[in-house]
Amino acid sequence: MKTLLTVCIVWVCCVGVFAQNTTNNKPIVNAASAFLALLDKPQLEKINYAYDSDERFNWYFVPKARNGLMLREMNDKQKEAAMNLLRASLSQQGQEKAIAIIQLEIILKELEKAPPESDYRSPVKYYFTIFGTPDEKKLWGWRIEGHHLSLNFSSESGKLASATPLFFGSNPGIVPSGEKKGYQILKDEVNFAFELLNSFNAEQLKKLIISETAPGDIITGNKRKVNAFNKEGITFADMNAAQQKLFLRLLSVYVKNYSLGFSNELMQKIEKAGLNQLRFVWAGGKKYGENNGHYYRIENDVILIEYDNTQNNGNHIHTVTRDLTNDFGEDILKKHYEQEHSKN
Repeated sequence: MKTLLTVCIVWVCCVGVFAQNTTNNKPIVNAASAFLALLDKPQLEKINYAYDSDERFNWYFVPKARNGLMLREMNDKQKEAAMNLLRASLSQQGQEKAIAIIQLEIILKELEKAPPESDYRSPVKYYFTIFGTPDEKKLWGWRIEGHHLSLNFSSESGKLASATPLFFGSNPGIVPSGEKKGYQILKDEVNFAFELLNSFNAEQLKKLIISETAPGDIITGNKRKVNAFNKEGITFADMNAAQQKLFLRLLSVYVKNYSLGFSNELMQKIEKAGLNQLRFVWAGGKKYGENNGHYYRIENDVILIEYDNTQNNGNHIHTVTRDLTNDFGEDILKKHYEQEHSKN
Protein backbone atom coordinates (compact mmCIF):
# COMPACT_ATOMS: atom_id res chain seq x y z
CA MET A 1 0.00 0.00 0.00
CA LYS A 2 1.43 3.37 -1.02
CA THR A 3 0.68 5.17 2.26
CA LEU A 4 2.38 2.48 4.31
CA LEU A 5 5.39 2.52 2.01
CA THR A 6 5.66 6.30 2.43
CA VAL A 7 5.65 5.98 6.20
CA CYS A 8 8.21 3.17 6.13
CA ILE A 9 10.58 5.32 4.08
CA VAL A 10 10.33 8.01 6.76
CA TRP A 11 11.20 5.44 9.44
CA VAL A 12 14.19 4.07 7.54
CA CYS A 13 15.68 7.55 7.45
CA CYS A 14 15.36 7.97 11.19
CA VAL A 15 16.59 4.73 12.73
CA GLY A 16 19.98 4.35 14.42
CA VAL A 17 22.37 1.62 15.50
CA PHE A 18 20.07 -0.02 18.05
CA ALA A 19 17.11 0.16 15.68
CA GLN A 20 18.70 -1.89 12.92
CA ASN A 21 17.38 -5.09 14.48
CA THR A 22 13.95 -6.45 13.68
CA THR A 23 11.67 -7.50 16.53
CA ASN A 24 14.32 -10.06 17.59
CA ASN A 25 14.94 -9.58 21.30
CA LYS A 26 18.51 -10.88 21.53
CA PRO A 27 20.12 -7.41 21.85
CA ILE A 28 17.62 -6.52 24.58
CA VAL A 29 18.17 -9.79 26.44
CA ASN A 30 21.92 -9.24 26.25
CA ALA A 31 21.62 -5.67 27.54
CA ALA A 32 19.31 -6.69 30.40
CA SER A 33 21.44 -9.68 31.38
CA ALA A 34 24.64 -7.62 31.36
CA PHE A 35 22.95 -5.00 33.55
CA LEU A 36 21.63 -7.54 36.06
CA ALA A 37 25.04 -9.24 36.26
CA LEU A 38 26.48 -6.04 37.72
CA LEU A 39 23.96 -5.79 40.57
CA ASP A 40 24.43 -7.08 44.10
CA LYS A 41 21.84 -9.07 46.02
CA PRO A 42 20.01 -6.12 47.66
CA GLN A 43 19.80 -4.37 44.28
CA LEU A 44 18.46 -7.52 42.61
CA GLU A 45 15.81 -7.82 45.30
CA LYS A 46 14.69 -4.29 44.51
CA ILE A 47 14.63 -4.62 40.75
CA ASN A 48 13.08 -8.09 40.28
CA TYR A 49 9.36 -8.92 40.23
CA ALA A 50 7.44 -11.86 38.81
CA TYR A 51 6.07 -11.23 35.33
CA ASP A 52 2.50 -11.81 36.50
CA SER A 53 2.90 -9.38 39.42
CA ASP A 54 0.35 -6.56 39.69
CA GLU A 55 3.34 -4.25 39.99
CA ARG A 56 3.71 -4.45 36.22
CA PHE A 57 0.56 -2.35 35.88
CA ASN A 58 1.59 0.20 38.52
CA TRP A 59 2.68 2.94 36.14
CA TYR A 60 2.63 6.73 36.33
CA PHE A 61 4.33 9.80 34.92
CA VAL A 62 4.62 12.24 37.83
CA PRO A 63 7.66 12.84 40.11
CA LYS A 64 6.98 10.22 42.76
CA ALA A 65 8.79 7.23 44.25
CA ARG A 66 8.52 3.99 42.29
CA ASN A 67 9.22 0.33 42.93
CA GLY A 68 12.40 -0.81 41.26
CA LEU A 69 16.04 0.24 41.28
CA MET A 70 16.75 3.96 40.95
CA LEU A 71 19.66 5.35 38.96
CA ARG A 72 20.79 7.11 42.13
CA GLU A 73 21.31 3.69 43.75
CA MET A 74 23.70 2.55 41.01
CA ASN A 75 27.40 3.09 40.50
CA ASP A 76 28.64 4.56 37.22
CA LYS A 77 29.16 1.19 35.54
CA GLN A 78 25.67 0.03 36.56
CA LYS A 79 24.14 3.30 35.31
CA GLU A 80 25.83 2.84 31.95
CA ALA A 81 24.46 -0.71 31.69
CA ALA A 82 20.98 0.48 32.67
CA MET A 83 21.04 3.13 29.96
CA ASN A 84 22.21 0.51 27.46
CA LEU A 85 18.98 -1.36 28.19
CA LEU A 86 17.00 1.82 27.53
CA ARG A 87 18.84 2.34 24.24
CA ALA A 88 18.31 -1.27 23.15
CA SER A 89 14.58 -0.90 23.77
CA LEU A 90 13.90 2.07 21.47
CA SER A 91 14.79 3.51 18.09
CA GLN A 92 17.45 6.19 17.79
CA GLN A 93 14.71 8.83 17.91
CA GLY A 94 13.06 7.20 20.91
CA GLN A 95 16.36 6.94 22.79
CA GLU A 96 17.17 10.59 22.20
CA LYS A 97 13.78 11.74 23.44
CA ALA A 98 13.87 9.56 26.54
CA ILE A 99 17.37 10.68 27.52
CA ALA A 100 16.50 14.33 26.83
CA ILE A 101 13.42 14.04 29.06
CA ILE A 102 15.58 12.71 31.90
CA GLN A 103 18.10 15.53 31.44
CA LEU A 104 15.34 18.15 31.27
CA GLU A 105 14.94 17.74 35.05
CA ILE A 106 18.11 19.83 35.44
CA ILE A 107 16.62 22.72 33.44
CA LEU A 108 13.27 22.43 35.24
CA LYS A 109 15.01 22.67 38.61
CA GLU A 110 16.72 25.88 37.49
CA LEU A 111 13.49 27.38 36.13
CA GLU A 112 11.69 26.61 39.39
CA LYS A 113 14.59 28.20 41.31
CA ALA A 114 14.80 25.20 43.62
CA PRO A 115 17.62 25.24 46.21
CA PRO A 116 20.72 23.19 45.34
CA GLU A 117 19.98 20.63 48.05
CA SER A 118 16.49 19.88 46.65
CA ASP A 119 16.22 16.64 44.69
CA TYR A 120 12.54 16.93 43.74
CA ARG A 121 13.73 17.42 40.17
CA SER A 122 16.59 15.06 39.49
CA PRO A 123 17.91 13.06 36.51
CA VAL A 124 18.84 10.15 38.79
CA LYS A 125 15.27 9.63 40.06
CA TYR A 126 14.41 7.19 37.28
CA TYR A 127 13.66 3.56 38.08
CA PHE A 128 14.39 0.28 36.30
CA THR A 129 12.25 -2.77 37.02
CA ILE A 130 12.56 -6.29 35.58
CA PHE A 131 9.60 -8.67 35.49
CA GLY A 132 10.65 -12.31 35.23
CA THR A 133 14.03 -13.37 33.83
CA PRO A 134 15.49 -11.98 30.60
CA ASP A 135 15.34 -14.81 28.09
CA GLU A 136 15.26 -15.01 24.30
CA LYS A 137 12.36 -17.47 24.30
CA LYS A 138 10.45 -17.06 27.57
CA LEU A 139 7.95 -14.39 28.61
CA TRP A 140 9.44 -11.49 30.58
CA GLY A 141 9.17 -7.72 30.78
CA TRP A 142 10.81 -4.50 31.92
CA ARG A 143 9.86 -0.96 32.85
CA ILE A 144 11.84 2.28 32.81
CA GLU A 145 10.03 5.09 34.55
CA GLY A 146 10.25 8.46 36.26
CA HIS A 147 8.92 11.99 35.81
CA HIS A 148 7.47 12.35 32.31
CA LEU A 149 8.77 8.98 31.20
CA SER A 150 7.14 5.56 31.29
CA LEU A 151 8.38 2.74 29.05
CA ASN A 152 6.67 -0.64 29.43
CA PHE A 153 7.84 -3.68 27.47
CA SER A 154 7.16 -7.40 27.18
CA SER A 155 9.17 -10.02 25.28
CA GLU A 156 8.21 -13.54 24.28
CA SER A 157 9.18 -16.24 21.77
CA GLY A 158 12.36 -14.50 20.73
CA LYS A 159 10.84 -11.11 19.94
CA LEU A 160 9.70 -7.82 21.39
CA ALA A 161 6.00 -8.46 21.74
CA SER A 162 4.54 -5.40 23.49
CA ALA A 163 5.80 -1.85 24.06
CA THR A 164 2.90 0.13 25.50
CA PRO A 165 1.93 2.18 27.39
CA LEU A 166 4.68 4.57 26.30
CA PHE A 167 4.59 8.00 27.90
CA PHE A 168 6.76 10.96 26.92
CA GLY A 169 6.28 14.36 28.54
CA SER A 170 8.08 17.68 28.58
CA ASN A 171 7.98 20.50 31.14
CA PRO A 172 8.60 23.02 29.81
CA GLY A 173 7.42 22.18 26.33
CA ILE A 174 9.58 25.02 25.05
CA VAL A 175 12.27 26.33 27.42
CA PRO A 176 11.30 29.98 28.01
CA SER A 177 14.59 31.43 29.28
CA GLY A 178 18.22 30.78 30.15
CA GLU A 179 21.00 29.18 28.13
CA LYS A 180 18.60 26.62 26.63
CA LYS A 181 15.90 29.14 25.66
CA GLY A 182 13.83 27.78 22.78
CA TYR A 183 14.89 24.15 23.39
CA GLN A 184 12.05 21.78 22.52
CA ILE A 185 12.14 17.99 22.96
CA LEU A 186 8.73 17.06 21.50
CA LYS A 187 9.00 19.44 18.57
CA ASP A 188 7.54 17.25 15.81
CA GLU A 189 4.60 16.23 18.00
CA VAL A 190 3.72 19.93 18.17
CA ASN A 191 4.66 21.35 14.78
CA PHE A 192 3.34 18.49 12.64
CA ALA A 193 0.01 18.61 14.48
CA PHE A 194 -0.45 22.34 13.91
CA GLU A 195 0.51 21.96 10.26
CA LEU A 196 -2.18 19.29 9.90
CA LEU A 197 -4.73 21.40 11.81
CA ASN A 198 -4.10 24.42 9.59
CA SER A 199 -4.66 22.34 6.44
CA PHE A 200 -8.37 21.77 7.15
CA ASN A 201 -11.18 23.90 5.77
CA ALA A 202 -14.05 25.32 7.84
CA GLU A 203 -16.34 22.33 7.30
CA GLN A 204 -13.63 19.87 8.27
CA LEU A 205 -12.79 21.89 11.38
CA LYS A 206 -16.40 21.59 12.54
CA LYS A 207 -15.93 17.81 12.61
CA LEU A 208 -12.41 17.90 14.00
CA ILE A 209 -12.68 20.35 16.92
CA ILE A 210 -14.81 18.90 19.70
CA SER A 211 -14.27 21.70 22.23
CA GLU A 212 -12.78 25.18 22.42
CA THR A 213 -11.26 24.15 25.76
CA ALA A 214 -8.67 21.38 26.05
CA PRO A 215 -8.90 18.80 28.87
CA GLY A 216 -6.52 19.40 31.77
CA ASP A 217 -4.48 16.28 31.01
CA ILE A 218 -4.51 13.16 28.87
CA ILE A 219 -7.97 11.75 29.44
CA THR A 220 -6.89 8.15 30.00
CA GLY A 221 -4.46 9.10 32.79
CA ASN A 222 -2.59 6.10 34.15
CA LYS A 223 -5.45 3.62 33.79
CA ARG A 224 -4.47 -0.02 33.55
CA LYS A 225 -6.89 -0.67 30.68
CA VAL A 226 -8.33 1.79 28.19
CA ASN A 227 -10.91 1.50 25.45
CA ALA A 228 -11.57 3.45 22.28
CA PHE A 229 -13.40 6.74 22.69
CA ASN A 230 -16.71 7.66 21.09
CA LYS A 231 -16.31 8.12 17.36
CA GLU A 232 -15.51 11.83 17.32
CA GLY A 233 -13.38 14.01 15.07
CA ILE A 234 -12.48 13.62 11.43
CA THR A 235 -11.56 10.33 9.78
CA PHE A 236 -8.66 9.59 7.48
CA ALA A 237 -11.24 8.90 4.76
CA ASP A 238 -12.61 12.45 5.11
CA MET A 239 -9.20 14.01 4.43
CA ASN A 240 -7.77 14.88 1.03
CA ALA A 241 -4.53 13.28 -0.16
CA ALA A 242 -2.30 16.08 1.13
CA GLN A 243 -3.97 15.98 4.55
CA GLN A 244 -3.67 12.21 4.70
CA LYS A 245 0.06 12.53 4.10
CA LEU A 246 0.36 15.07 6.93
CA PHE A 247 -1.71 12.83 9.20
CA LEU A 248 0.47 9.79 8.53
CA ARG A 249 3.57 11.89 9.13
CA LEU A 250 2.22 12.86 12.56
CA LEU A 251 1.28 9.26 13.35
CA SER A 252 4.76 8.09 12.35
CA VAL A 253 6.33 10.46 14.91
CA TYR A 254 4.87 8.25 17.64
CA VAL A 255 5.26 4.86 15.98
CA LYS A 256 8.89 5.40 15.02
CA ASN A 257 9.89 5.79 18.68
CA TYR A 258 10.16 2.00 18.44
CA SER A 259 12.76 -0.04 16.58
CA LEU A 260 12.14 -0.52 12.88
CA GLY A 261 10.86 -4.10 13.10
CA PHE A 262 8.42 -3.41 15.91
CA SER A 263 7.24 -0.11 14.42
CA ASN A 264 6.52 -1.82 11.08
CA GLU A 265 4.49 -4.54 12.84
CA LEU A 266 2.55 -1.92 14.80
CA MET A 267 1.82 0.05 11.65
CA GLN A 268 0.63 -3.10 9.93
CA LYS A 269 -1.79 -3.69 12.83
CA ILE A 270 -3.05 -0.11 12.55
CA GLU A 271 -3.49 -0.50 8.80
CA LYS A 272 -5.28 -3.83 9.18
CA ALA A 273 -7.77 -2.21 11.57
CA GLY A 274 -8.46 0.32 8.82
CA LEU A 275 -6.58 3.46 7.88
CA ASN A 276 -9.87 4.99 6.77
CA GLN A 277 -11.17 4.50 10.30
CA LEU A 278 -8.27 6.41 11.87
CA ARG A 279 -9.61 9.52 13.58
CA PHE A 280 -8.07 12.86 14.48
CA VAL A 281 -9.63 14.87 17.29
CA TRP A 282 -8.72 18.37 18.46
CA ALA A 283 -9.69 20.52 21.46
CA GLY A 284 -8.50 23.93 22.67
CA GLY A 285 -6.50 26.67 21.00
CA LYS A 286 -5.39 26.73 17.38
CA LYS A 287 -2.03 28.27 18.30
CA TYR A 288 0.60 27.26 20.86
CA GLY A 289 -0.47 28.54 24.29
CA GLU A 290 -3.80 29.94 23.05
CA ASN A 291 -6.83 29.29 25.30
CA ASN A 292 -4.41 27.89 27.90
CA GLY A 293 -3.37 25.06 25.65
CA HIS A 294 -4.51 22.42 23.21
CA TYR A 295 -5.16 18.69 22.94
CA TYR A 296 -5.35 16.15 20.14
CA ARG A 297 -6.01 12.44 19.78
CA ILE A 298 -5.31 9.82 17.12
CA GLU A 299 -7.15 6.50 17.25
CA ASN A 300 -8.75 3.52 15.63
CA ASP A 301 -9.56 0.08 17.07
CA VAL A 302 -5.84 -0.69 17.58
CA ILE A 303 -4.01 2.51 18.43
CA LEU A 304 -4.74 5.33 20.86
CA ILE A 305 -2.44 8.34 21.00
CA GLU A 306 -3.15 11.30 23.25
CA TYR A 307 -1.31 14.62 23.34
CA ASP A 308 -2.18 17.29 25.91
CA ASN A 309 -0.50 20.66 26.44
CA THR A 310 -2.51 22.70 28.95
CA GLN A 311 -0.57 23.03 32.19
CA ASN A 312 1.78 25.97 32.83
CA ASN A 313 -0.27 28.18 30.50
CA GLY A 314 -0.02 25.69 27.67
CA ASN A 315 3.70 24.91 27.87
CA HIS A 316 3.74 21.49 29.58
CA ILE A 317 3.27 18.48 27.31
CA HIS A 318 1.99 14.98 28.05
CA THR A 319 1.83 12.30 25.35
CA VAL A 320 0.91 8.64 25.55
CA THR A 321 0.80 5.78 23.03
CA ARG A 322 -1.33 2.74 23.81
CA ASP A 323 -2.08 -0.45 21.92
CA LEU A 324 -5.75 -1.13 22.58
CA THR A 325 -5.24 -4.82 21.73
CA ASN A 326 -2.05 -5.56 23.71
CA ASP A 327 -1.23 -2.97 26.38
CA PHE A 328 1.21 -4.38 28.95
CA GLY A 329 1.44 -7.51 26.78
CA GLU A 330 -1.95 -8.64 28.07
CA ASP A 331 -2.79 -10.41 24.82
CA ILE A 332 0.43 -12.42 24.82
CA LEU A 333 0.03 -13.19 28.54
CA LYS A 334 -3.44 -14.57 27.87
CA LYS A 335 -2.10 -16.75 25.03
CA HIS A 336 0.79 -17.85 27.25
CA TYR A 337 -1.59 -19.03 29.98
CA GLU A 338 -3.74 -20.82 27.44
CA GLN A 339 -0.73 -22.65 26.02
CA GLU A 340 0.53 -23.61 29.47
CA HIS A 341 -2.93 -24.83 30.45
CA SER A 342 -3.19 -26.98 27.30
CA LYS A 343 0.02 -28.81 28.30
CA ASN A 344 -1.49 -29.94 31.62
